[in-house]
Amino acid sequence: MTLRIYSTLTRQKEDFHPVTPGKVRMYVCGITAYDRCHIGHARSAVVFDVVVRYLRLAGYSVKFIRNFTDIDDKIINRAAEEGISTEALSQREIANFHSDMEALGVLRADIEPRATGHIPEIISLIETLIERGHAYPAEGDVYFSVRNFPSYGALSRRNIEELRTGARIAIGEKKTDPLDFALWKAAKPGEPAWDSPWGPGRPGWHIECSAMSMKYLGETLDIHGGGLDLIFPHHENERAQSEAATGKTFVRYWMHNGFVTIRGDKMSKSLNNFVTIQDILKEYHPEALRLFLLSKHYRSPLDYSSEALAEAAAGLDRCYNALADALSAAKKPVKKQSPLSREALQAAEVMESLREEFEQAMDDDFNTAMAVGRLFEAVRALNRLAAEASRKPSALLRGPLLSGVEAITSTAGVLGILTRDPGDFIRERNLRVLSRLGMTESDLTRLIDSRAEARKNRDWAAADCIRDELLAKGIVLKDGPDGTEWSVQI
Repeated sequence: MTLRIYSTLTRQKEDFHPVTPGKVRMYVCGITAYDRCHIGHARSAVVFDVVVRYLRLAGYSVKFIRNFTDIDDKIINRAAEEGISTEALSQREIANFHSDMEALGVLRADIEPRATGHIPEIISLIETLIERGHAYPAEGDVYFSVRNFPSYGALSRRNIEELRTGARIAIGEKKTDPLDFALWKAAKPGEPAWDSPWGPGRPGWHIECSAMSMKYLGETLDIHGGGLDLIFPHHENERAQSEAATGKTFVRYWMHNGFVTIRGDKMSKSLNNFVTIQDILKEYHPEALRLFLLSKHYRSPLDYSSEALAEAAAGLDRCYNALADALSAAKKPVKKQSPLSREALQAAEVMESLREEFEQAMDDDFNTAMAVGRLFEAVRALNRLAAEASRKPSALLRGPLLSGVEAITSTAGVLGILTRDPGDFIRERNLRVLSRLGMTESDLTRLIDSRAEARKNRDWAAADCIRDELLAKGIVLKDGPDGTEWSVQI
């Protein structure tokens, strides 16, 4: 099946054909570095992380660029509030971004350019736009002339005349048309500024991405991504200024992920209804957040709730438990070679077909929701194999169990989940649960020892009391020939 991508420009799925066969030039808009990232940022980062991972799995050589906006009004205002420089603020928040992304398992981009490191390229691009009659200086500012670009509005499906209705020129702006947008802003007292042919100032928001993407990827990108809120005005303006400067198609496939919502409202800092990645990871494993973010198709809205995240965490736990049980069953020394049941053979077939069905889902516009569904079907099949190994041990089950574990983990790795050793994951999870209960492993060991002593003394009531108290807290005890094991109920 050919990879098909939904293009925001054409509003339809298209077969993917990069400019250079086998090579992908991909640019995704990064954060404005003035505050901690919330899970809306996490969704965009995780979505495009999976896109990059899958393209590389499919054999493409991917050059991936993600920028940082490290100078704009929000950064200037926040730095003034905190009494620090804009550089110090942006450096801090970029470091926080990297910390959050590393925790989430998001791969770093090949190049992560910053606006302030590309002032010469920005100035050069603005000069080209002025020379070609698409931009004009005005008392230290420079504006892009929207009406001089005939297809303006094609990406966002907006009509210029409709945009003009209600548009106003703000106090202090020198543009000749309310629709025009700033490429360069004249310096204001106390603000960071760089020298330019139009006097000291700083770049507008939109021009930085055009200048940086074309420097590292050329004049035509294969994929340009970002959140749905970037379609207008940011990406519309990027497209206009880039194509006006080069006369070439700027982007072949525009991709935009849907919003993360809370009770139906878009999560955003302006609405003060956001949840930071840092806060979520205090309560949940990073892979649980990734699983939650990938549980819906990337273009669909995703409503956040603690219940939905807890459900994703429970699903992740079940997957790791299944892997651990399968590995344990495969390691047991069994000489008997009883034929496999029909159910076991069917389960093995499900896992054998996982890779193909996973790729079919991902080739359909990176449909992670369907891919996750296929993955969970394979996990359930692995559970059936492990159960048969427990009921009816056979050396013939070892191969299907191990190949099933490999198929599941290698496939899930494209989604950035099930990357941990199952035993380590389960142990760490169990210790986190104990910590939430205000217990240590030593506390639990003492209770288990007390119960063992009660059983030895035939004090069944005391033994049962300890067991029931732990069960009420979600801790399950299992007695066996080698002693008592404990696990967390999920």
